[in-house]
Amino acid sequence: MLADTITRYQQRVDNQLAQIIDAQSITDPTLITAMKHGALIGGKRIRPFLVYAIGDMLNIPLEKLDSCAAAIECIHAYSLIHDDLPAMDDDALRRGQPTVHIAFDEATAILAGDALQALAFEIICQPIEGIAPSQNLAMVSALAKASGYSGMCGGQAMDLNATNKQIGLATLTQLHKLKTGALIRCAVQLPMIAAQISNEQQALLMEFADAIGLAFQVQDDVLDITSSTEELGKPQGSDCDSNKSTYPQLLGLSGAQQTAKRLIDDALSALTKLPYNSQLIAEFARYIIERRV
Repeated sequence: MLADTITRYQQRVDNQLAQIIDAQSITDPTLITAMKHGALIGGKRIRPFLVYAIGDMLNIPLEKLDSCAAAIECIHAYSLIHDDLPAMDDDALRRGQPTVHIAFDEATAILAGDALQALAFEIICQPIEGIAPSQNLAMVSALAKASGYSGMCGGQAMDLNATNKQIGLATLTQLHKLKTGALIRCAVQLPMIAAQISNEQQALLMEFADAIGLAFQVQDDVLDITSSTEELGKPQGSDCDSNKSTYPQLLGLSGAQQTAKRLIDDALSALTKLPYNSQLIAEFARYIIERRV
């Protein structure tokens, strides 16, 4: 059930992204091609999956969430393009393909990331039938906060500053709550805004989102050691090679795996308190620490 749903939501958001990018007037064909390369060469589509799956759980029609799913994936794609640049992590492979600055050049990669970021806000600003303007504005605000200084960009800055340094567990956790967790939290928040659920239910879903966001990163650190380059689609051991602090480095491999499991247990506990059918979301939470890529 989970695998089929992940595939269906992947295809849905990929179709949305392809249509949106293809609809852009062509001012520079190379830039459009680079945007497609960054946004459409595969990936798990974890964030769009959460937008759709949480929305479905809250009885929001999927068509009301298409713009949210496409926008958040544009933000994620832009962040990866910039993350791979020589000034950041200097990676040559992403999802088994040359990174954008390798397939094109650095200037084009910077512009492709910038264009995808701008496109994300163009998409999410569009009126949605059945969604009030105040809700739409709240969605835009949530995505902006998750993407910027108080979220992903702030976490990336912390990550760069921590390179070649030994940082403690509390700092590492805060770093990844921003760099990885903020967009995952936003993916849960967007359909929640559309559904207008109670404050108590919002708090439980945010508790779930925070736990799976951190668990996702812990498992990524584990996979950087235990999976091959072929499985990962990027160089195995790249975090260690870059002298970055990781959960396995601080806690040991077994300790990191236990931390990921504890976080998923916390996420599942939050779900049990919600008055909805959360079976699919629970399966997804378990998948986070069972995946190999």
